[in-house]
Amino acid sequence: MATITTEMRIAALAKFLACDADELSPASYDEKILEYGSQEYLVLTDAEADDQAEAYIADSLWAFNASFLASETELPEECFTALCEKCENGNDPIRRIVDKTCGLKSFVDSAVSADGRGHFLSQYDGEENEQGEFFIYRCN
Repeated sequence: MATITTEMRIAALAKFLACDADELSPASYDEKILEYGSQEYLVLTDAEADDQAEAYIADSLWAFNASFLASETELPEECFTALCEKCENGNDPIRRIVDKTCGLKSFVDSAVSADGRGHFLSQYDGEENEQGEFFIYRCN
């Protein structure tokens, strides 16, 4: 597999935005986030998008609807209602339940199938945009 460079990400985003590449710059804190004026875009390969969506979902299980958690794990919804009320403090116990029942991979696949990766990776509009071999997510 070829190494993905910042220049490749910039070229894809420039084409997507129909702007000049010199109008884009990598964010100082993450080379996969590119800045266009005050706008930020996450530019990922398919595999990177899968990995980041999985990481996001694993860290935010507590924020899922209790009925979705119950349907995936086949446990009573009341279990998750109580854990979700603990906000971030409920994430570790929910993760253990998910791992012991359906498994994180299956859970992530169901969540992405239901809402799309953009829901988890684009804080701005929940959209996933494809440009060549890259997937683009508006961050702000």
